Amino acid sequence: MSFTPLPTVDAVSVPADGLVLDVREADEWAAGHVEGALHVPMSDFVARFGEVTEAVADGRRAYVMCRVGGRSAQVTQYLVQQGVDAVNIDGGMLAWEGAGRPMVAEHGGPALVL
Repeated sequence: MSFTPLPTVDAVSVPADGLVLDVREADEWAAGHVEGALHVPMSDFVARFGEVTEAVADGRRAYVMCRVGGRSAQVTQYLVQQGVDAVNIDGGMLAWEGAGRPMVAEHGGPALVL
């Protein structure tokens, strides 16, 4: 049995116009997220898979993110198995925040990572 390593990328390497797919839950998203990201919680992922395939229909790469990288690794693996060009953002939102990348919050105040 061969093991294919999961494609990963550092938070600093995600292009500004990249399609970020955030798989965290609604409370985590509301506290702070990447502006313009597509929010599909892991718990709804299979039911909402069509939204993801639509977003990557033009061959765009999906940059998958959660808080630290565990949930997004599972989703990335699933996407790659479905033939989608997807990479896991290593370290998730904590790495994104640590790299000083921009974040927004639903409530208009300072964005946080829950």
